[in-house]
Amino acid sequence: MIELLISNNPNCGAVQFAKNNSIEFIIINEKKFPKTVQIEYENVLKIHETDLILLAGFMKKIPKNIVEMYKNKIMNIHPSLLPKYGGKGFYGMKVHQAVIDSRDTESGATVHFVNNNYDKGPVILQSIIKIEDSENSVSLSRKVLKIEHTIFPKAVKLFCLDKIKINNNRVEINE
Repeated sequence: MIELLISNNPNCGAVQFAKNNSIEFIIINEKKFPKTVQIEYENVLKIHETDLILLAGFMKKIPKNIVEMYKNKIMNIHPSLLPKYGGKGFYGMKVHQAVIDSRDTESGATVHFVNNNYDKGPVILQSIIKIEDSENSVSLSRKVLKIEHTIFPKAVKLFCLDKIKINNNRVEINE
């Protein structure tokens, strides 16, 4: 069950979703908390006794103190088969265009744990799709989004059922 949405963008679709579904939400950004944004994140997460943090469309780097406090408890979804097309600057349509420009024959999505390096945390799940010759970045993004909506909930379920273990910075799933 979603207990809380934290967003830096008060106008994003997730905030509207939270409003429509009676989910508590909090806006934390540099405009609202110019000098204490990292402390605000930490306080809100502690108050809500957070077990798992899910990133989906959150475009800011997670502060180091939060990554350390929630090691292997922060999941992100990325629209490529990491490590390809990951890292700073690779997000959304930029990823899909890079895949198309590289003439890759497959792409997909990756759920991974967050660490202090963009898109470098241990991979939890990946799902692969074939890229058609006629594919463009827009059609590819639609196909990848469909699998993102499948594998992210699956990864969350595995976490909640305590089926994910980390061994030597690699994910092992015990099904």
